[in-house]
Amino acid sequence: MKTRDIVIFSGQQFSVPQCIQRIDHQSTHGWQLRYGGTKLFSDHSQDGSGAAAALAAATKELLSRIAKLPAPSRLQRRPSGNKGSSLPVGISGPIVRQRASSRVRDCSFAVSLPRFGGSPRGRSVYIGTENTYTVEKYQAALAKAVELREQAEEAYQRAATKAKRVEAKNLKAALKNS
Repeated sequence: MKTRDIVIFSGQQFSVPQCIQRIDHQSTHGWQLRYGGTKLFSDHSQDGSGAAAALAAATKELLSRIAKLPAPSRLQRRPSGNKGSSLPVGISGPIVRQRASSRVRDCSFAVSLPRFGGSPRGRSVYIGTENTYTVEKYQAALAKAVELREQAEEAYQRAATKAKRVEAKNLKAALKNS
């Protein structure tokens, strides 16, 4: 898990994992956990002497939440306001094109399939030609495109959660060794 070095107002330096932020504001001093909701772990002191204990408690809670909760997803959940169609996120179309070897145009949906740690893969879902196009074929192709996208999102979420838990395991081991 990524960490960063933070020097607090008292001059103490800490190595802080992702998802934990330092809060130093007037009478509030502590570490805020931001994973599956927020929680403040107070230093319970004005001089910062309790910062190490508060960070340890926040880190312990972070590791606990990572073990129980799915990883936060960075996938877009709603279509952009600029999208001209009412199709779900990751699905475009219908795309009409005419291949060089054909006399009739065909129609398909373009589906973006996200992959954790990699660039998305594009997939085309065939609807029909201008001679065979029907509303039923359109709806069936759209249902298939939505199903492909949902399966890819689920796989992405599983991979993201697995990766986050491996990072947490490595952090836990690093904390034990230090």
